[in-house]
Amino acid sequence: MSRIKRLQKKFDKLYIDAFLVTNPENIYYLTGFHLTAGDGCLLITQDNAIIITDDRYQLALEEFESDEAVGMITRDYYGTLNKICQGIKITVLGYEDTLSYYLFDVLDETMSADIVPFHYQIEQMRMVKDSSEVELLRQVANLHSAGYQYVLANIHRGMTERHVANLLDFWMKEHGATSASFPTIVASGKNAAKPHATASEKIIEDGDIVTLDFGYYVNGYTADMTRTFAVGSIDPELRDVYQIVNEARQAVIEAAHVGQRGDQLDLAGRQLIEEAGYGDEFNHGMGHGIGLSVHELPASYGPNAKNVKLRNNEVITVEPGIYIPEIGGVRIEDDILITHGGVEVLTDASSELIIVGD
Repeated sequence: MSRIKRLQKKFDKLYIDAFLVTNPENIYYLTGFHLTAGDGCLLITQDNAIIITDDRYQLALEEFESDEAVGMITRDYYGTLNKICQGIKITVLGYEDTLSYYLFDVLDETMSADIVPFHYQIEQMRMVKDSSEVELLRQVANLHSAGYQYVLANIHRGMTERHVANLLDFWMKEHGATSASFPTIVASGKNAAKPHATASEKIIEDGDIVTLDFGYYVNGYTADMTRTFAVGSIDPELRDVYQIVNEARQAVIEAAHVGQRGDQLDLAGRQLIEEAGYGDEFNHGMGHGIGLSVHELPASYGPNAKNVKLRNNEVITVEPGIYIPEIGGVRIEDDILITHGGVEVLTDASSELIIVGD
């Protein structure tokens, strides 16, 4: 059953006649057609899928091959949407509750049909990957591992964090990536104690620990990978912390299986960190879903994720970390596929501590 038909099958249970999709990633997921945010919408009725956009996309739509979706060219997206709904007697229109207040106001003023918000209907479909998505995620994870090796081969003392990020960005795009899914983190020395540090003009020095966290789109899908390495000899405590984080990462992977609860998965790694005395220095969730966006459902799993249960063919991250002010920090992140047959680690780069410049 196609993704559009799976959504249409929900209509009776949701008590709606049609569903409006405005999130570009969800439009792509359902149809395979790329729209930039704000450049139109997708109307799913019981029998049709209509991409409503303007003439900037006319040639792309003419080249677009689909057995289910057709295009409608207009400069009045939502006026046209209302006319279509009136013409086919849509009385209740569902929509994504993630749209902006401005767009809600437009719909509220324009639509003759009743409009009803729904939360994450398509995002829930996206949680479970089909075989083609799994293969794409394998490929993008492999590219990230290769990108990490490129950084290791080219980084040296005296470079700035931003220079490293720019080198990686160029290499990733030269090898098939289209864009970053979030700003690349290159955090060295004390900056590595900041989980969401940004690449700065700080110079990487001998004795620095460096955290590299990056994600890039390839064919619409993104990986999310973090590795931490050393430049020269680092503080002995950071060596110990690295081992603890790596053991926690492995413990989470070993605890992952279909049906596993999010809080129990988190506990498998967090408990090791707490027993080592660093519980207060691990201040974020253990991971999240990934796919068409860098954060998909499950949006996060941690100590309070009792209602999260892993499902077959979900892809999630595993990213324990320890962050010590004035010294630095360590985070190691893999992307893993959950299956009935076990866990497949998609991120195949070594997780052992690598020392550059020895």
